[in-house]
Amino acid sequence: MTTEPTTAARFSLPELAAMKPRGEKIAMVTAYDAPGARLADEAGVEMILVGDSAAMVVLGHDSTVPATMDEMIVLTRAARRGSRRALLVADMPFGSFQLSDHEALANAIRFVKEADADAVKLEGAGPTLDRVRAIVGAGIPVMGHIGLTPQSATMLGGYKAQGRSALKARGLLADALALERAGCFSIVLEAVPAAVASRISQSLRIPTIGIGAGAGCDGQVLVWHDLLGITEGRAPKFVKRYGAVAAEIRRALADYVAEVRSGAFPGDEHTYGIPPEELALFESELDAGVLVGAEDVRGSGSDWL
Repeated sequence: MTTEPTTAARFSLPELAAMKPRGEKIAMVTAYDAPGARLADEAGVEMILVGDSAAMVVLGHDSTVPATMDEMIVLTRAARRGSRRALLVADMPFGSFQLSDHEALANAIRFVKEADADAVKLEGAGPTLDRVRAIVGAGIPVMGHIGLTPQSATMLGGYKAQGRSALKARGLLADALALERAGCFSIVLEAVPAAVASRISQSLRIPTIGIGAGAGCDGQVLVWHDLLGITEGRAPKFVKRYGAVAAEIRRALADYVAEVRSGAFPGDEHTYGIPPEELALFESELDAGVLVGAEDVRGSGSDWL
């Protein structure tokens, strides 16, 4: 049986903005379903990102590119059911905002109306700046994302750190300032040298959220499956695993399979009973060849407890 999240006031954008000048660090984590969002919410994160990383860690693709708007709407709606306090940010997938301001705004509106998202996130600067202005102009908060932008990783030469030359670092700072002027309330800096990310963070009025960008950012974000140790094998350098959930899941499943095969599960404590007199009547009727039609039990209800 699931527990309904407790009702609480949602964390607000003004509260988020006020954390930066006070030097208070912002915690953000990805989540893709109601249980995950509920647990993140209860842990006290300020923001939950329903990332297009779901394409890889949930849907089994090799990159974030295949994620669709319909898939992201379903995942965001599920996360909203689990979260009541944290700001819920929906990641706009590849193809949902690149074509035009009109289409970008239409898809951002879908996230707000259909999934109750508090904000959306867009990758890149350059042409993306017009999209940011259009969406913010319609009253929808936008988070930017620069550095390593997974949707355009092929153009960047793969999943590599960005801003590792003076020229590239200046370009990132220029992009960050442009996104701030366009109206972003925060910017994700991904796979950026710590010293560069720190200078960018100091240059902005809005908070930065780092992922592989060092402690000088105003906050941090990690992917749910990475930080919990659900994803196994080689992880990016910036990932810290705070758990070993995959090993625990594997152990639990192996125990379940073994007990099913041995007959140890289910035990008496996992089964439902029937009054002895009803069981005796049931068996006697069966022995007498009496069959009960569905119409005889329709509407009688069921007791699952």
